[in-house]
Order: sequence, then C-alpha cells, then structure tokens
Amino acid sequence: MAVDKNLFLYDLAVVAIMKNEAPYVKEWLDFHILAGVEHFYIYDNDSPDNLREVLQPYIDEGFVTYKFYPGKARQYEAYNEAIQNYKFFCRYIAFIDADEFIFPQNNKNIVEVVDEILKDNSKAGGLAVNIYYFGSNNLEKADYSKGVLERFTRRAPVDWIPLISDRNLPGGTAHVSTITNPRKVHYFGNPHYAYYFENFNAVNSNGEKVPLFYNDPPLVDKIVMNHYSVKSKEEFFSKVTRGTADNKGNIYNLKLFEKSDHNEIFDDTILKYRDTHQQKIFETLAAKRQRVYTALLKSLSPTFSKNASKKTFAGKLETFLTCRRLAEYLRETAFNETVGNFFEEMSLEAIHKSLASTVTAADLRLLIYELPKILPLNYPAVKNIRQSCLKVIPNFMDTFRRPLVNSWQEFIKLNYVLEMLKSFDTKN
Repeated sequence: MAVDKNLFLYDLAVVAIMKNEAPYVKEWLDFHILAGVEHFYIYDNDSPDNLREVLQPYIDEGFVTYKFYPGKARQYEAYNEAIQNYKFFCRYIAFIDADEFIFPQNNKNIVEVVDEILKDNSKAGGLAVNIYYFGSNNLEKADYSKGVLERFTRRAPVDWIPLISDRNLPGGTAHVSTITNPRKVHYFGNPHYAYYFENFNAVNSNGEKVPLFYNDPPLVDKIVMNHYSVKSKEEFFSKVTRGTADNKGNIYNLKLFEKSDHNEIFDDTILKYRDTHQQKIFETLAAKRQRVYTALLKSLSPTFSKNASKKTFAGKLETFLTCRRLAEYLRETAFNETVGNFFEEMSLEAIHKSLASTVTAADLRLLIYELPKILPLNYPAVKNIRQSCLKVIPNFMDTFRRPLVNSWQEFIKLNYVLEMLKSFDTKN
C-alpha cells in the first residue's frame, strides 16, 4: 500500500559523494533544482578545493545536507548510509555523480516522469536510467568561464555499447544510474545499481525488469542520464592527481581517454530544457513541518480508537515506520516536542498492531533495519514490538531453509537479529 506522499519531506533527493568538484557543483545543483530535485545529501570525500565554500549558500538555504567523508573508496558506504538515514524523508532518492545530469526527455520534471513509469508497477523498487556519454568536444584546455553543459555538446551514439572485457557484459549507453524508492532498497553493492528487498526490482522506462547495472537495448525516450566524465583533455588528466571517491587506485590514463572520448552526435537538448524551465518555488521550513503534521494526523488518527479494526493496520507497516521517523523529525526540529512524542508513541503502537496482520518480506526487512533505532526508545509499545518480532521473524527465516549459499547467509543474519532481540535489555 502506497505511503501518502505528504508524509515525506522531499519528493526527490539526490545523494552524491564528491571529490574536488568545486568548479562544477553550482551548475549541477542549479540544473537539478530546475528539474525538480528538492534536496541534496552531499558527502565530501576529503576535497582539498573550496567545495564546502561553494556549497555553503545551498546549505544555508536548506537545499544541501553536507557531510565531510574522508577515506579511500567510500562510495558504497556513503550510499548505504544515506539509505539508512534518509529513506523515510524522501519519496525517491537518486544516486548519481557530480558529472551526471538527470535529463527528462519530455519537458516534464524528474518526479513527474518517474511517477508515470512506476505508478502502476507494484514490484518496482526503482528506475534504471540509461546513460549518454559525452566527450571532450575536441577541447584541449579547460574553460571554467563556461558551464559543462555549454562546453560539451557532443556524445556517443545510443548504440555505443562496448563489452566490459572482464565480464563480457554490455557497457556504454547500456549502463544505468538509479532513482530509487529508498524504502525498497536492501543495499548498494554497485554504484549504478541497488539491490532490493524480496519481490522488488529496478525497472526501465517501459516498466520492464532490469536485473543488473545495464539495460540493453537502451531506452532514452522518456528520461536519460547525461554523463560528462571526459570534459576537456586538461580536465580529464587533472583526475590523475586528485583521485576518485570510488576507487583506491587511479584509472585515468591516455588509453581510457581515447576509449571514452566520443563526439559523434551533436546534442544540446539539455540546454533547451534548462533554458525553458523556471525555478520551482519550494516550501518554507514552517510550511513543510505543518504539512508533515497534517499528514501524520491523517495517517494515524484512524488508529487512535481502541476499537480500530485489523483492516486499519493491515499492509501499512511501511506507512507507520515512516510516521515514526517523521514524528522524531518534528520533535528534533523543535516543532513541538509534546506533539512529536505523541505521534511517535502512536506510530509505535500502530507498528505493533500491524505485525498482527500479514506482513510482506520487504516490510519486515524495513522494520528489522529500524530496530536499532526503535528498541532503545522509552515507550510501552517498544516491548510489544520486540515480542511480536520474536514471533514473526522465525516464520520469515523458514523461507531461507534451502540448499543455497545466499539463502543460508540470510538465515544466519536473521538468526543474529533474533538472538539480539532475545537478549535485548529493554527498559520498558
């Protein structure tokens, strides 16, 4: 059952990990704001340039949540941390790089396109978006007086699909980036592709299942990802000294430049899209809090009655988990501590009662991942949630009693959760 979209702080957010992207990030932010992105979670991978300074106005205006994130090869960590921390704040989250621009092909905003593709697909956990690779435009030198979108208007053709040599899988335009429903994501183990909870998967723009990090043949008629990884030769080779957030070594060399520098097709359509869109007027913080409050009241008020039927709770575990996190948000942002506490307590009670109905595997996973945040809370319903989990999880574990390695890995993980629940010293 779909969660009321008014419960979310943002319709669409972007997560990105960056290193030395200061010359480019303003254009990247401004374009995506025009295209409908409401918030950005940016992990700064130890950038020695002035990235934080460029981001500061967007932080001050509430568009960017910034985190300094040093260390080697931390992209997967950042992505998985963002899923854990922000999945109940955002209806959709896109996971992209600072040289990737999400580009709707029909002049709509990004959310409108994603909604149209996913709305009737109950198994869709995210949208896999094919990638256009833009080349150097045969430019040798960097010209930072102009934006990336203006300087680089030539790309590889849609049928540029080289095989990835070590795995014999399609690359190039067949590659995808992902816009997720974050509450269906199990984890990221590939920068282009999320692994989803049971019975969910990524789909392409035709609604067809995409099982890995590529979609072949590519679909670019509704939405595409413009990828400006090459830029000028000078900029490409500057990556030799700066390194990347997703690789411990350095892969930038002349051979890779020549392989990646495709300029066959002239394509400046993204400029026309940018120039015909006006910046969306975003909610004030006060309006956002009031909207969340109203949505919480609407979602939870049917559960207040002691005589509420089982139908009130059936199939709504995701909704009630979202309510709990948003109630916490209201309390922590000084909206009203008493109101936040009340809604959190009502959400927890609703979570407990929803466990008495049929619970999907995906919703149970979502709850299990939230248990470390829920179990320490000082509400009477927490003890009931713990007891219900001790009953429900063993039934779920039985589905993994199969002679497959991955199944037994899942069984063991769940058994650890079960043992943790048994030993948890609750204060309730």
